[in-house]
Amino acid sequence: MNRLDGKVAFLSGAARGIGGATARLMASVGARVAIGDVLDEPGRKLAKEIDALYVHLDVTQEASWSAAMDAALRQFGKLDVLVNNAGIFNGKGVEEATVDEWNRLVAVNLTGVVLGTRAALPHLKKSGATSPHGAAIVNLASVAGLVGSQLDPLYSLTKGGVTLFTKSTALEFGRKGYRIRVNSIHPGVIDTDMGQQTFAMRAKAMGTNDTDPARNASIRMHPIGRLGIADDIARGIVFLASDDSGFMTGSGLVVDGGYTAQ
Repeated sequence: MNRLDGKVAFLSGAARGIGGATARLMASVGARVAIGDVLDEPGRKLAKEIDALYVHLDVTQEASWSAAMDAALRQFGKLDVLVNNAGIFNGKGVEEATVDEWNRLVAVNLTGVVLGTRAALPHLKKSGATSPHGAAIVNLASVAGLVGSQLDPLYSLTKGGVTLFTKSTALEFGRKGYRIRVNSIHPGVIDTDMGQQTFAMRAKAMGTNDTDPARNASIRMHPIGRLGIADDIARGIVFLASDDSGFMTGSGLVVDGGYTAQ
């Protein structure tokens, strides 16, 4: 189940965190993996550990995406799966965030997804045409892209955009006859570097360096009784990338410990 034998997957922002866990899992279930990131040292280290390709990738730059795709195609000859994982967090409100901070959030979380999709599209069209269930794109959204956020309205806006971009491209590619499935995944709060950044921002807003209250508050928001870990999300991504999800497109897979059930 959820095997990726013979498939080639490209993951952005995969040097660590959810992306790193997904790269590891994909390699373990048969995929050949290309990792793109700006974090060169951890990216190269991970690639060496799992026998993957690492390429430097700034997701906000079209030329960087083009070079990354060229490198992956030279190495593997095709592309079956794109995981638009790269993202940044900004816990500031509408009044507190600067315009530069907003522009950076949009550049990574939205423009990066659009550019990645555009760069991968011709290669996914080609491989999808000969695959029983087509090629696959998996976009990293968030529970913040499904429900409102009292504390993170700008981040929520970008992830809401990813949610609807996923649905819209699924419809567009279906209408055009492309055999490319497009789905999104919506994590709750995950215990990664980005999760720790969230707790630190919450603590700073309360005038303290103690992140434990913010962490405990986040745990209480998840009825399952714990925070998620990167592997929880990686398993969902692998499912969406595999032929086991062959009748899914335009869908959002929620992996949030019950966060949005309340």
